[in-house]
Amino acid sequence: MSNVRALGAPVGPDGRRWGFLRAFGIVLLLLLAVGDLLLAGVEGGPLWPQLVVLPIGLAAVLWPAAGRPAWLTVAVRTAVPAVLSGAVTVGVVVSGREALSGTGEIAILLWLLLIAVRDCPVRWAAVCGVLNGTAAALLPYREILDVSSANPFGMLVLAGAVAGLGGYLRALDHRRRAAVTEIRRAERLAMAADLHDFVAHHVTGILVQTQVAQLLATTDPERLSVILKDVERAATEALASMRSTVGLMREVPEAGDPGRRPRGDLPALPELVEGFGGPVGPKASLHRDPSVPDALPHEVQAAAYRVVQEGLTNVRRHAADATEVTVGLAYDGRMLEVTVRDDGRGGTGLPQAARGGGFGLVGLTERVTALGGELRTGPRSERRGWEVKAMLPAEKA
Repeated sequence: MSNVRALGAPVGPDGRRWGFLRAFGIVLLLLLAVGDLLLAGVEGGPLWPQLVVLPIGLAAVLWPAAGRPAWLTVAVRTAVPAVLSGAVTVGVVVSGREALSGTGEIAILLWLLLIAVRDCPVRWAAVCGVLNGTAAALLPYREILDVSSANPFGMLVLAGAVAGLGGYLRALDHRRRAAVTEIRRAERLAMAADLHDFVAHHVTGILVQTQVAQLLATTDPERLSVILKDVERAATEALASMRSTVGLMREVPEAGDPGRRPRGDLPALPELVEGFGGPVGPKASLHRDPSVPDALPHEVQAAAYRVVQEGLTNVRRHAADATEVTVGLAYDGRMLEVTVRDDGRGGTGLPQAARGGGFGLVGLTERVTALGGELRTGPRSERRGWEVKAMLPAEKA
């Protein structure tokens, strides 16, 4: 919708706007590069500076991330074109023949400067940034071979502004990574509380039934087999709960009160969905397939509740214009499918600070993948709106 609704890139109108701007920038860069070649040909100047620098620079900017070899790091991508451009400028000055310094090459160097400051490792960011800024500042000397007449001040100011923008974006990226790390840590601690609740429930039942079994051993031995089966089932569920969450606990849990963290299950979903719409909210309905059993593992029910809760929260934050929200539950004997769909276009009256940063889905993804499931979010294919869909492995308890 109108904000970050999935981990990573923006989605909805913001995501489409970002994709459009990126495509526009790429097309503009290509047009400027072609314009440099045409202009150099019209003015009768040498073409070799453009033919040397532009292909390398365009490859550095446009090479898809998925197809880059391991050696083509951010530092290599940003440093090589800058060094090459500077060497060409020196060659032009030494040859004594003026050459065009086109806007395409300027745009490439500034783009690489932004990438260097934002994405390079700390020890290389300054080096690659200085190389690109210097190469851009030297470009005027290609057209004015008289060193005393060239004035690179304006280009230095522009390069400084681009470097400042790159530093600002780098700081934003760092803040987001720190926030995501903290969210994941908080979710791990929350899972520790859930683990305590799940295991305590089963172990308490085992303890009580063991005490009863000790009494029946002398008074009614025939009933022992039934109680022992219940003890076996409770122990199996406790072990399954531990296996599904312990894998995420890389840190030592902090002391806290697990009772302070609200938990939900499938029986609590009707109340959650019914309370979402209210007198002025969108129409919300719950469609639970008859195949969905009541006796699913506690951690699966809690995850399903959280999927619905986060999906409804995102609708309220990012799709205030939605008129209908549908929550669906289906079960095929092996997987529980949970879906939350809305028909909104992304309109919202909330201020920017109240729309969240996509971190709710970060924790939700941690929870779902910890159970061996999958979480998918994205636009609905058949009509307008958004869909959150979780597939949770769920054997009957």
